[in-house]
Amino acid sequence: MALCYLEDRWDKSVAATLNEAELLRYRSNLLGSDLRITNYGGGNTSAKLTQPDPLDGSTQQVLWVKGSGGDLGTISTRGFATLYLDKLHGLTKVYRGVAHEDDMVGMYPLCAFGQNSVAASIDTSLHAFLPARHVDHLHPDWGIALAAAANGEVRMQEFNRRFGHHLVWIPWQRPGFELGMMLKNAVAANPQCDGIVLGGHGLFSWGETSEICYRNTIELIDQLGQFIQGFVDNLGPRIFGGAKHSTHENREAIATDLLPYLRGRLSKSKRVVGNYSALPEVLRFANAQEAESLAWLGTSCPDHFIRTKIRPLYVHWNPAGSPAELRAILDKELAQYARDYATYYQAHAVADSPAMRDPNPAIVLIPGIGMFSFGKSKTEARLAGEFYLNAIHVMEGASALADTAPNAKPINKPVKEYPQAGPAAPSSAFQCHANYVALPPSEAFRIEYWALEEAKIRRQPAEKPLSRRIAMVVGGGSGIGREVAILAAGHGAFVAVADRNLAAAEAVAHDLRALYGRDAAHAVAIDITQKDSIHTALGLVVSLCGGLDLLINTAALFPASADNTTSAAQWGKTLEINVTANYFLAEEAGRIFREQGLDASLVLTSSANAVVAKRGSEAYDVSKAAVSHLIRELAVSMAPLVRVNGISPATVIRGSTMFPRERVMASLTKYNIAFDTAASDDDLRNRLAEFYAQRTLTHQPIDPVDCARAILFLAGPETRCTTGHIFPVDGGLTEAFLR
Repeated sequence: MALCYLEDRWDKSVAATLNEAELLRYRSNLLGSDLRITNYGGGNTSAKLTQPDPLDGSTQQVLWVKGSGGDLGTISTRGFATLYLDKLHGLTKVYRGVAHEDDMVGMYPLCAFGQNSVAASIDTSLHAFLPARHVDHLHPDWGIALAAAANGEVRMQEFNRRFGHHLVWIPWQRPGFELGMMLKNAVAANPQCDGIVLGGHGLFSWGETSEICYRNTIELIDQLGQFIQGFVDNLGPRIFGGAKHSTHENREAIATDLLPYLRGRLSKSKRVVGNYSALPEVLRFANAQEAESLAWLGTSCPDHFIRTKIRPLYVHWNPAGSPAELRAILDKELAQYARDYATYYQAHAVADSPAMRDPNPAIVLIPGIGMFSFGKSKTEARLAGEFYLNAIHVMEGASALADTAPNAKPINKPVKEYPQAGPAAPSSAFQCHANYVALPPSEAFRIEYWALEEAKIRRQPAEKPLSRRIAMVVGGGSGIGREVAILAAGHGAFVAVADRNLAAAEAVAHDLRALYGRDAAHAVAIDITQKDSIHTALGLVVSLCGGLDLLINTAALFPASADNTTSAAQWGKTLEINVTANYFLAEEAGRIFREQGLDASLVLTSSANAVVAKRGSEAYDVSKAAVSHLIRELAVSMAPLVRVNGISPATVIRGSTMFPRERVMASLTKYNIAFDTAASDDDLRNRLAEFYAQRTLTHQPIDPVDCARAILFLAGPETRCTTGHIFPVDGGLTEAFLR
């Protein structure tokens, strides 16, 4: 098998160690590892395996099929639903027709094999009624391009002749039991077929073993790529009708400037997180003559528009104009988009339809700038963008398939009968532009507001306390900041770990990604004594996620010297880092907060030293007293949009960069605490921490995580009515009682 685009990743040595169920998982993971084969969460795989019945030991044929909502790239064997195949086949006796096909999903739990409780996918019947032992149903861009072309069935026959295949075409039908029956009948009528193209939807392929099925699938997809890419290459710069606009030379800066404003407008119903893409294929589409018309038609594959909505917002802006125009244009066009979405909902909703969801777009295309995508998390925002990139590839391929000669122009006029038309929707329901056929709005609505899709949404875990929030933790590379970053990510926030020590920040971000996924955190270099560095760091956070919700600073300096005195340079540096830098941080972040127009939170770190006067730490103590009052000043000046609070910890030693070994030993000496000079750093720190603890009412050493919990309590939604407050985390240090 000669592959031009894809890679055969099947490893016989690995496969030899796996049983049949594990081979299904292995095959699924390989297919899901390449976005050209299938997108995240899209498609499904199955195997019909022979197993002993756990009740009576009889031999049974069991369908293993990807469970509802699973992802092929990451699925484990526990992610597959298992069902008695004969019981699934028996459901044909109670099937009352397409008007009642949703009732059949409620029958799947009655067909469950063993103690498997994984929710069976809507696509279960599609796999059950195909005779092959191993089946792949995928949504490769090349496959959907063929399925969404106005001349798709004709091109499919041409593909069959060229590559020796026997693909069969089935018109559009929403996934469900009826489509399972159509697949069964298609194979029965065409016993030689080796794959099926679902009009407007996707691709089926199969094989008698997992390995054969895998190779059949990737060979078919690769050959579709060879076939379609030839048409694309032939069009070259004429794709999408050629360029209408040029890419703006300052696109990245304009995008970063615009993102908080755009995010704020799209978060009026529910807060969203953003993602920005300026990939070459995104810009080529956004700048093209045909972009507006194609974007308006919407996507074709159900897997796409579930995440991207029925259509994106295409912004009518000429990149030759001024970027200052964009905010007013966006306000006008976002309002129109919401009205159009409401009209779409009202036109197709029925008595039992779920309530209308957020009418704002998930995808915003701006010529010359690129694509902005939005979702409830960084992951969802990124995936929405990836899915629309899939849709762009589909439109590219479908448009190119109209080309018949080197100088041919794309087809824009409708044909009499689209091959996607069938029992579910007549040809008049479909719309076409440049040979690309989109899913009819009525069918799109039936999927977007499908009761079964709504049930899938309700099965999702409850959102975490800081979900949809973007947090920047300054000083996040160590100590209290590190613990704040860990807790914030665990509570659902995207965390920008900012630190002067970029390596330390990267180590923390790496740990967070290992715990919570690839989109959990990002390391950011920052020097809070430099306004330009603050501006750059915040700009990076905005470019990553679209804005900022929580700004937390735990970075500080404690000046130390061998003779316990403070030089003029140390005094100035201490106030610069501990006080002035906090003001600059608030000033720069305030611009982002105002652009968003969303409630936000700022938490600074003061100290018990702010109210406890003592010898030898004057610079630090005075700086922290200033921080405490700065918190109150900022609470006034940034109200009502931003809450500003602080914590006032007693001495925190563990994990703190302010307590190097030399300072710990000096403090132990100062307090006449005996210690072994050969002891480890941790032993010395623990000895000093215990001494400080005994001076408090609780006798508990202050741990960084104690401070982190207090910070996130103040930063989070539980304290929405608290601002200008300084929260003590000092174990009950009576000297710090306010008076």
